[in-house]
Amino acid sequence: MLRYRAEFDAAVTFTTGGGLQARGFQVEVPHADVTRAEITACFVASLGLAIVERAELSAIRVFAEPQPNVPPGPPPRTRFVELSHVISGGMTTYPGLPAPVIEPYLTWAESRPRYAEGTEFSMDRITMLGQTGTYLDSPRHRYEGGTDLAGLPLERLAELPAVVVRLAGSGRREVGVADLEPLVVAGRAVLLHTGGDRHWGTPEYATGAPYLAGAAAAWLVERGAALVGIDAINIDDTSPAAAGERPAHTALLAAGIPIVEHLTNLAELPPAGARFTAAPPRITAFGTFPVRAYATVPHHEPHDHTRSAGWQPTR
Repeated sequence: MLRYRAEFDAAVTFTTGGGLQARGFQVEVPHADVTRAEITACFVASLGLAIVERAELSAIRVFAEPQPNVPPGPPPRTRFVELSHVISGGMTTYPGLPAPVIEPYLTWAESRPRYAEGTEFSMDRITMLGQTGTYLDSPRHRYEGGTDLAGLPLERLAELPAVVVRLAGSGRREVGVADLEPLVVAGRAVLLHTGGDRHWGTPEYATGAPYLAGAAAAWLVERGAALVGIDAINIDDTSPAAAGERPAHTALLAAGIPIVEHLTNLAELPPAGARFTAAPPRITAFGTFPVRAYATVPHHEPHDHTRSAGWQPTR
């Protein structure tokens, strides 16, 4: 059995200043037709650093080599990663909006006269806005007459190849075009890992929150992203300085690209290789609804992802 590796030279810039240069660096890659963006993502992941601002690769060579003596066994398992918040009665998703009310419609005790002895059921009722917990926006949320939840094709919602954009720990609020340029986003769920979810359920969640720049949203539209998600209170800047403008919602939903807000746990995903799902109920004349967002990640046994012929930090 063969495995594939990429060898390259690299120049890395850190958000904190300085950087590193590498020559003849090697990383394991998933297949022979790997793209430059996928190699870059594997390289950055192998460094294990959240402070990488940009990585530029050159002299790339992809080659196959025999898999080391790995005894035959079952195919790789799949790991499921929860990416949505739990909804509970009285919780606050967006300050100023009403919290969900969860109450019984029919209790187990009340149901007993309707059934045979020993048989009972409960029916529960929830009153809430569509903007509760982790939710998905369809074009109808922004545009009168836009596609509603029932009109969204499953191809935009389920089993999407995911690419994760790391901003958590950078100290920056804005996800810009420069953060996206190294990535292949066509047909993919682009998940913005900002770290904003660490403030979920606190007043800080709505203060100075991360967001996607309007120019970056336009870039994602141009390059054919299938869905965009963020682990923060809004994909747009909601600070007073934004004056109520919502360029990311405007551009993405006009292009039919669903938006998922209030994600969580994105740190558990690799830069690439996961599959993302966030499918709401098929409700007509409704623009937004909670989803159980999750990802599936191939589970491989630990192995050496990197082999370097030499790298050195630069100042």
